[in-house]
Parts: sequence; C-alpha cells; structure tokens
Amino acid sequence: MSSVSPYSHSWDTPRAHRVPPGGARCAGATPGLVSSSTSDSHLLVDASEARARRCRRAVLTAARLHVQEVPRWRVAMLTLTYRPEVDWQPGHVTALTKRMRDWLRRRGHELRYVRVAELTRAGRVHYHMLVWLPRGLTLPKPDKQGWWPHGSTRIEWARRAIGYVAKYASKVEDFASGPQGHSFPRGLRLFAVGGLSGVARRIRAWWMLPAWLRDEWGSEHWPRRATGGGWVSRLTGDWLPSPWRVSGFNLGRIVLTTTC
Repeated sequence: MSSVSPYSHSWDTPRAHRVPPGGARCAGATPGLVSSSTSDSHLLVDASEARARRCRRAVLTAARLHVQEVPRWRVAMLTLTYRPEVDWQPGHVTALTKRMRDWLRRRGHELRYVRVAELTRAGRVHYHMLVWLPRGLTLPKPDKQGWWPHGSTRIEWARRAIGYVAKYASKVEDFASGPQGHSFPRGLRLFAVGGLSGVARRIRAWWMLPAWLRDEWGSEHWPRRATGGGWVSRLTGDWLPSPWRVSGFNLGRIVLTTTC
C-alpha cells in the first residue's frame, strides 16, 4: 500500500478556499458552505447546496485514497437503475452492497467502493458506483445474480476513475436545488464509501473537517466534535469554538453569525 499523508492531499482544498494563516477562525468565510450573501458578521447558507458540495468532496477524497492504496487494481463502473414500476426504498442499495461485500470476502478481498445517487430528468433515482477489483477478478452483474431485483445494471471498466467520480458527484450539485422541480427522497444518502484502510479513513476524516479548523490545528490533533459545540483536540484535550453559530433561518437558508 502506498504511504499517504494528510498534507499530500492539497488537491482536496483549493487555495482559493483556504483561510489565510493567522485569521482562520475570523476570516469571514466558511469553506464547504454555499452562501447567498455575506457580511462582516452574517452568512446565509443554502443547506441543500452545502450538502451536495460536501458529497462531492467526500467521494473525490475517498476515490483518490482508494487509487493510492491499490494503484494496480482495476475499477468497475456499476450503474443501478429502477424499473418504471419500482420506486426507491431505503434498504435497496444497502442490501446490494452487503451481497457484493460477502461475494468479495469469500474471495479474500474487502469491498472497496464509492457510490453516488443521481436523479433522472423525470425525478427517478439511480446510482453510480465505482468498485475496485484485483486484476483477474470480474464483478458479476448484480441483476443477473439476483442482488438487484429492482431493475437493471450495467458494468464497464473505468479508464479514469477519478474523472468518472467527479462527473457524477458534480451532478449531485446540479440536482440538489431541484432545478427541474424534483428532489431526492427523504432519507436517501447522496453518497457512500467503503473499504478504506484505517489510516485512509483517518485521512479522509481529516479532509472533511472545516478548513478553518485544519488551519488552526495540524493533523496530529485529529479533532473531534465536542459535546455542546466546538471541537476537541485528541492530542491535547484543548477545546476550540467554531467561528460561526446558527442564529436563525431566512427563506429556507440557514443564518450563521460570527462568534469573533
């Protein structure tokens, strides 16, 4: 497995979104959130768009870590669709994932995957899933195996796994605000990842932290959320408050107020 470091993943936090050193907690910007307007002390956040942006960052980070950990494995692109008479239900894709995981474990491997949900123009849910496979192993079609009895599946080999993930993760942002009058069903997970090593999971968790927090504390702190708000360093036990607090709602957007 290739060695990985939190600091080697500058691709996940573009410089334009980084908070300037020395002003991390009071820089007037909240990376990862999508604002409709800002002032020196207030920020309006569209929760749906923020959720979609977080999805994109999460799956791209996970996909890149998979590629680093198993660079010689092939990547199968799996598309899951529903028949017209079948609607999405919460346990459908979870059951499929379990069957795929069991199939791979019987062959001595863990299931490594990244999954993204998408809406068709008609508002129908379908899934795009990348599955990392050792050379010489081919994933059977889930519909033929009875793992996906809800519709059809398609499998292709990915030449550029990261580009494929980026393409479909970006579509989540397009559909998050429902430009065509559709929205994801309540309870649906926009994305899921699995199979990363313990080290890679920690690195992914690090890059999912707010940028202001990463600038305040180095990766050796491995912060966790504190009861009642803020963050606690696992290294020192120090507590750090968030620079923003929720102060209300305005036309469906969250109103954040700076605490600085």
